[in-house]
Amino acid sequence: MNRVRVLPPEIISKIAAGEVIERPASVVKELLENSLDAGTNSIELHLQQAGKTLIRLKDSGSGITQDDLTQVFHRHSTSKITSIDDLFKIRSLGFRGEALYSIAAIADIILRSRTAGQDSGWEIHMRGGEKLGLKPVPLTQGAEIEVKELFFNTPARRKFLRSNIAEMNQILNVFIPYTLLYPRVRFLLTHQDKTQIDLLPEEDHVSRVSASLNLNSGHLLSAKEEFPDDNLSVHMILGDINVVRSRRDMQFVFVNGRPVQSKAISFHVNNVYRLIFPQGNYPFFVLFINIPPENIDANIHPTKREIKIKDKQNICSLLRRMAEHLLMSKGGPKVIDGGAGPFASGLDRALSRDHQNDLPFERAAFAGQWTASSATGENLKPTEQYAFPQGEDPLFTRSLTGEKRTSLKEKLQVARYIGQFMNKYLFFESEKTLLIIDQHAAQERIAFEQLILQMEKGQVEIQHLLSPYLIKLSPQDLLSWESSQDKLEQAGFATTLFDEEAVAIHTYPVLLKDPERAVRDILAGGDAARCDHESIARRACRSSVMAGDPMQKDQAAFQREKLITCRDPFTCPHGRPTVIEMTLDHLDKQFLRT
Repeated sequence: MNRVRVLPPEIISKIAAGEVIERPASVVKELLENSLDAGTNSIELHLQQAGKTLIRLKDSGSGITQDDLTQVFHRHSTSKITSIDDLFKIRSLGFRGEALYSIAAIADIILRSRTAGQDSGWEIHMRGGEKLGLKPVPLTQGAEIEVKELFFNTPARRKFLRSNIAEMNQILNVFIPYTLLYPRVRFLLTHQDKTQIDLLPEEDHVSRVSASLNLNSGHLLSAKEEFPDDNLSVHMILGDINVVRSRRDMQFVFVNGRPVQSKAISFHVNNVYRLIFPQGNYPFFVLFINIPPENIDANIHPTKREIKIKDKQNICSLLRRMAEHLLMSKGGPKVIDGGAGPFASGLDRALSRDHQNDLPFERAAFAGQWTASSATGENLKPTEQYAFPQGEDPLFTRSLTGEKRTSLKEKLQVARYIGQFMNKYLFFESEKTLLIIDQHAAQERIAFEQLILQMEKGQVEIQHLLSPYLIKLSPQDLLSWESSQDKLEQAGFATTLFDEEAVAIHTYPVLLKDPERAVRDILAGGDAARCDHESIARRACRSSVMAGDPMQKDQAAFQREKLITCRDPFTCPHGRPTVIEMTLDHLDKQFLRT
C-alpha cells in the first residue's frame, strides 16, 4: 500500500494560506503592499475585533480591471514578475501572487475595484476559495476589500489568536513602518469605529517620522549619503540622547523600499549608541538603504520580511561609521524638563512640587526619601521593608551566599563615609575595606522595594501636579495605556487622555524622580495590564537618584541606612550590583606593595 500520496487541492490551499496568513496582521500587510504597489495616495484601514471579524481597506490606486478581478485569486497570479530573472531584481513589495489567494482560502472576501478606463467598478465575492458572485458596482477609481470571518474554516488556527490588544499591537507593528516609508500617502486607521492613526501627507520622511511616532522633531538627526564605490545610498534618521526606549521597539530598517529585519545592521547601529546610552537603554532609528536589487534576495521567507544581502559586512561598517559621525557631530545635549510638563509655566512647575523646598535637602537629587522637614540622616528610622516569603530569599536558601551578604552588610553598617566621586559613586571606609556604592543602582533598589510595599497596601505616596505633565506616546504605547490605567493607578499614576496622541499625568509616586520615563517604561511592551506589582515597580524604578546628582554627607549616610534594610540590598531591580568591596590587600597589590 502506498504511504506517499498527493494531498487534495482544498488541503493544499489551506496549508499554503497558513504559510502566508498567520494572524490578522498578516492580512493587513498583504493588503497594504498591494495598495502601495498600485500607486495609491490614500489608504483607509478599518478594523473590528482587531481584524478577527472585519478588515476593510480602501485605496485610491490604479485599481484592477474586470478581466483580472477573478484572476487575482488564482494561486501564483501576479503582474510583477514574468521570468526567473525578475526574482533577482524585484522592486515591488508583493510579487509572489500568494496574498489574495491565501486570504480567500480562509476567509470571506468582497473585493471591489475600478480602473481609470472603466465605466464602473466591479465586485467579486469569494468565500473559502470559492467564487460566489461577480457584478458591477458604482465606485471611484481604486480598490476596496473587505475580509470577514478570518479562519472561519480553520478553527484550530483561529483558536490560537491572542487578545484584541495583542493582535492590535501586531497590526500596528505592520502598519506603522509603511507610514514611515511613504510620507506622501495619507494613512487612516480605525478600530471599533475609533480613530487610532490619522496621518496627512508630509513633504519629507523626518516630518512623517515625527508625526507617526509622536517624537519631537528637534531630537531627530537626519543625514543622506551616497557611497558610489559600494553602489549604496543611505538616508539615516537617528534619535539623539533624548530619545530613549526600554526596548528595541522603535528601530526600523528599509532596504529598497521594503521593511526588513537584519540582525547584523541592527546590532551595529545599536552598538554605536553604547557611546551615549547605558546598558538597558535602546535608541530610535530609521534607515532607508538602497542597493542594486540583484544584491539582495527577498524570496527566502513567505512573509518577505527577512532578506539576504550581498557584502553585508561592508555595508554594516559604512552604516556604523555614518551613524557615529551623525551622533557625534549633530547630537544635542540631554534636555532636562524638571517641571510639571511642557505646557506649564515656571511658577506652576515650582508650585506643583508642593512642599519640596521645605525639606532639608533638594528633593530633585534625593527623590521623596525624607518624611519630615525636621528630619536628619541620623534620627530617621527606615520605613518598613517589603516582606517577601522566607523561602524565596537567597539569604535563607543558600547559606554561603547568606554569610557573604551578612558580612558585607555588617561592614556597610559601620563604614565611615569619605566622599563622592563624579556625582556617581559613594565611598565608605570600613577597617581594611573600601566599599563603593553606585548611588543610582542603590536608589533603584530602595525605591523598588518601597513601591512594592506601598502598592501591596494600596497606599502609594503620591505627588500631585497643579499642571499635568503631558507626554506624547507612540500608537503602540497609547494602546497599552488604554488597557493599563488600573495598573498605573495602583502604582500611583493618575492619568487621563489629553488628546489623540498625548496622555496627561496628574499624580506620580514621590519615590520616583522622572514620571515621564517611568510611565513610558511601564507601557513599553504592550502587556502592562497583565503585570504584577513587582513587574510594574521594576519598570517604574529606572529613575530615582541618577548618576550625576550631587549628594551631601547626610544624604549618603541616609541612603546607606535605607539600602541595608532592603531584602536584597546588593543588586538593583535589574540585576546590576549596588555595592562593590575593594580590600586593602588588593590596593596594595596594585601599587606593588608586598
